[in-house]
Amino acid sequence: MGTSSLLQRLQALLRIRNQLARECLAELLAVFVLILITLSGSAQMVTSSGEKGNILTAYLAGALAVMVAVYTAGGVSGAHLNPAFSLTMCLLEQMPWWKLPIFVAVQTSGAFLAAGAVYILYHDAIQHYSNGTLAASGPYETASIFATYPAEYLSIPNGFLDQVMGTALLILGILAIMDTRNKGVPKGLEPVVVALLVFSIEISMGSNCGCPMNPARDFGPRLFTYLAGWGAEVFRWGKGRG
Repeated sequence: MGTSSLLQRLQALLRIRNQLARECLAELLAVFVLILITLSGSAQMVTSSGEKGNILTAYLAGALAVMVAVYTAGGVSGAHLNPAFSLTMCLLEQMPWWKLPIFVAVQTSGAFLAAGAVYILYHDAIQHYSNGTLAASGPYETASIFATYPAEYLSIPNGFLDQVMGTALLILGILAIMDTRNKGVPKGLEPVVVALLVFSIEISMGSNCGCPMNPARDFGPRLFTYLAGWGAEVFRWGKGRG
């Protein structure tokens, strides 16, 4: 009884009652999980030179990561995971505008922290693959593990259009899946269907820009690489593999 009472007191002490704080922590954890799995899939592909993964396995890891992340935070914050989706919720009057900058900051922070975790996890592999040189371009670049980069042929206007269309399709699909007036998804399986939606977009619209569809997913890890030693090249258009 003594141990049980102690645990109950500890749970009561650690319980967060403020709703905004609960939502922010949920978003932080969910985005951390999302980016941890997504970037790890890319790291395994890149550092093994394709022997232990390919573009399809990387896309699959990213899609399944969305599923896990939605299950992680869906019941607390709604699992926005993405500033674009949070903005959509504000436009649809499903979330107050004052929450938007808070959610964006939390989502970006979660992505940044996840990038750091992946760097630690794959540190030796990255160093071995790149011969100790952290580069954002060239045959042994490793910056694309963390952020997406445009194909060499892609212009800025086409890249902008690519991301607008991909992100719009993602948001449209999620809204359709969650709309109770549509043919319903079995309760509890919504995250699985969203993951399939993400996977379908990745394998059909990924060649131009790598299909980030999420400003926090791209900017947080990109900022990490800038601070971790890859340098300002990670913010220049056209840098990446090749």
